[in-house]
Amino acid sequence: MKKNLMLGLALIAALAFVSCKTKESSYKKAYEKAKAQEMARANAGDQVETAPVTVTPVVTTPVTTATNTEHDTQERLTVLNGGTLKAFNVVCGSFGVEANANNLRNTLVAKGYAAQVAYNSEKNMYRVIASSFDDRASAVQSRDQLRGTYPDAWILYRTY
Repeated sequence: MKKNLMLGLALIAALAFVSCKTKESSYKKAYEKAKAQEMARANAGDQVETAPVTVTPVVTTPVTTATNTEHDTQERLTVLNGGTLKAFNVVCGSFGVEANANNLRNTLVAKGYAAQVAYNSEKNMYRVIASSFDDRASAVQSRDQLRGTYPDAWILYRTY
């Protein structure tokens, strides 16, 4: 009787271990799907259409803000996509997720801006830069125009 009981328990234990085995195909399907989405995002970022853009004049109105516009924020940046940055940069958005920054960049590029995404490793933030200038006056003018659509636009002074 003891032998039959032990044999039965061993059979039940063996079945329990076999039934709990994970299926590799489930993980493989999820991995392949995630990889395909990543590749699609990478290809979408590379394939920006270069259609002729008609720039319409922007009507500016004075903006009164409570922020201090006399001092620019200074940061060290690494450009992820786009050209090179100049000294004064107009930032339209800051994101912790690179994909969100790239989405705003693509929107700005479609509107005719030479937008770029730059990374600040100290703050772990992705900055979306709509335009870049050598002089502060041009940057202020561009920032004021952008504030009609992006009210939180600000000027970032790039430190090298």
